[in-house]
Amino acid sequence: MPDENILAGASFGADQNLTEWANEPTLRALKTDYQSAYEDHQAHVEEVRKWRKNFDGEPKFPIIKGRSKVVPKLIRKQAEWRYTALSEPFLSSDDIFDVKPKTWEDKRRAEQNAQVLNHQFNARINKVDFIDDYVRTAVDEGTVVVKVGWLSEEGSITEDQPRFTYIPVQDPQQAQQMEQQEQIIHQLMATQPSKYKALPAHVREAHERFMRTGIPHQAQQIGTTKVTRTKLVKNHPTLEVCPYDRVILDPTCEGDLNKAQFVIYEFETTLSELKKDGRYKNLDKVKTSGSLFERPDDEFEGRTNFTFNDIPRKKLIVREYWGFFDIDNDGEVEPILAAWIGDVKIRMEKNPFPDKKLPFIKVKYLPVQRENFGHPDGHLLEDNQDIMGAVTRGMIDMLGRSAAGQQGVRKDALDVVNSRKFEAGDDFKFNANVDPRNAFHMGTFPDIPQSALSLIQLQNLEAESLTGVKAFSQGITGESLGNVATGVRGALDAASKREIGILRRLANGMIQIGHKIISMNSEFLDEEEVIRITNDDFVTVQRDDLAGRYDVQLSISTAESDNAKAQELAFMLQTIGNNTDFGILKMILADIAKLRKMPTLAKAVENYEPQPDPLVQEKARLENELLKAQIADLTAKAEENKVDVGLKTAKTATEQAKAREMHATSDQKDLDFVEQREGVKHDREIDKQETKDENELDLAVVNNELSNDSDVTNVMRNFNL
Repeated sequence: MPDENILAGASFGADQNLTEWANEPTLRALKTDYQSAYEDHQAHVEEVRKWRKNFDGEPKFPIIKGRSKVVPKLIRKQAEWRYTALSEPFLSSDDIFDVKPKTWEDKRRAEQNAQVLNHQFNARINKVDFIDDYVRTAVDEGTVVVKVGWLSEEGSITEDQPRFTYIPVQDPQQAQQMEQQEQIIHQLMATQPSKYKALPAHVREAHERFMRTGIPHQAQQIGTTKVTRTKLVKNHPTLEVCPYDRVILDPTCEGDLNKAQFVIYEFETTLSELKKDGRYKNLDKVKTSGSLFERPDDEFEGRTNFTFNDIPRKKLIVREYWGFFDIDNDGEVEPILAAWIGDVKIRMEKNPFPDKKLPFIKVKYLPVQRENFGHPDGHLLEDNQDIMGAVTRGMIDMLGRSAAGQQGVRKDALDVVNSRKFEAGDDFKFNANVDPRNAFHMGTFPDIPQSALSLIQLQNLEAESLTGVKAFSQGITGESLGNVATGVRGALDAASKREIGILRRLANGMIQIGHKIISMNSEFLDEEEVIRITNDDFVTVQRDDLAGRYDVQLSISTAESDNAKAQELAFMLQTIGNNTDFGILKMILADIAKLRKMPTLAKAVENYEPQPDPLVQEKARLENELLKAQIADLTAKAEENKVDVGLKTAKTATEQAKAREMHATSDQKDLDFVEQREGVKHDREIDKQETKDENELDLAVVNNELSNDSDVTNVMRNFNL
């Protein structure tokens, strides 16, 4: 428990209001929450300290002189195999975050947020140290709490700034050209203000003069002047893995930090650092007679006994209260931040972060239902390590307490003279009445019972079964499921799934961190932040473009799952063969390189464009020309065939007409033959002659009748009748 005088008898003389709120929290109210939560917090601290002792292999048994004190580091061994497997998925790629837009309108902003986030993790935050600390804290202590903050430092710089004078352009031709340029700049100002702001100051000033007067002005430098301006030296998010004994959580939140009404964070600092920060008040009222306040004798975990004697550097404990309080006395709570040292309030303000939430992210390694804290592997392996330690110490004591290497001689085997020779290593004589095989004895190590070795092996197997960590002790094998490939794959899949489950919890914490940083970027980033995308490509991101709602995603995997995917892709390459389009092959090869954790090779494969062989190009050109010549030849033959078709069609019609004529002649001859044979032709000739005779007779009669009439005769003559 904290000092009993936290509330009772404590002096709150410096508990004056730091704000103009209608209901500012008193120091007593803040410390009441602190005291109420401290008991649960201390129980967790004691539990973690026990786990840490087991992790470090500290003896938990009475130390007996001459007996073994060895404690096998079973928990440490399992944790060492776990660290890399959990941290490598986060560190294997330069880009941790992949930001997806909620709507199509946010696509460009989502890409910019991903650029900013990944740049901040690569260039502003020590990513490797943070991820290692993040993973190791979760594995060792069962719970990791990350505080997300923002660091902003300003510095003054003096630089030479050019001075310009602006002269109206008199030349009509030059003025016309300048007007065209000013119109382009004006359009840029209206459509792309970010690019307009990136123009030099004298260009923008000349444009503003043109817009006011309608006359183009030309800027001419007339000198330089020294200008001192304030510049942001540091302006980026910060991530801190909080020590387990410095974070006090609301015990009523039942494991969900979003439901917590407060979180109290304790940290050490000095008066000098607090004054330099500039956000703290009442520092002159802070008592520095003691080095630390309201802490048990052990104070912070791992703290040394060294202290500074001068006041500016003397260590002080500051307690930050992040929570919710009814500051307006209207029944509605609002997020606040308060800080105090001892019995002096030094900071009181509304939550400065844009999301108005507690700036803490909590991740459980092995979740415990409705509990604020999770369990590490050490909680599961404690009994196994104790049993292994007891058996190991027994074996060591059995070997160490034996007289191995010592030689005993029967008292009556040697006289005094020969005993001295024996001790000096010279030849000696033994008494005749003593059998030398029984007179001399050499001490040896006793045999270790097989049951002890089997028990240690059993504890290793059980430890690996509990954690799913394969630590080369023959614990996780396919033999338990059948000595076949299916059994081996099932055992490895089971271990990978457990590891993926832990990874997903850690990744979810990183996603929450990404969401908080995105909200801070939209509020705290400088107006323009230049983000390094590649070695030679830069993009300027506007702060306003970072606002929006996005899905932050992380791609996580394990070495086993990556290896399985790489093998499947390699099998695909063997299946599709070498005649497949190189673009498809390149995609598969790049994915295999990424899965094998070779990002440089993957990038080279993605950017690789094969250079064709000149001989192959010449061969292809000649083959192309040959094909064109063959096509032209075939086209000419096709045209010739078209002409032949017409000619042959005409010939066919002629031949068909000839055939019809021949058939008609043949039919006529056949008809004549038949008529002659039947007498038809003869009868027809007779009929024809008779008809002719009758006609001549009729004509003669008519001529005779008309001869008497001259008119008729003339008429008939006129008609040659």
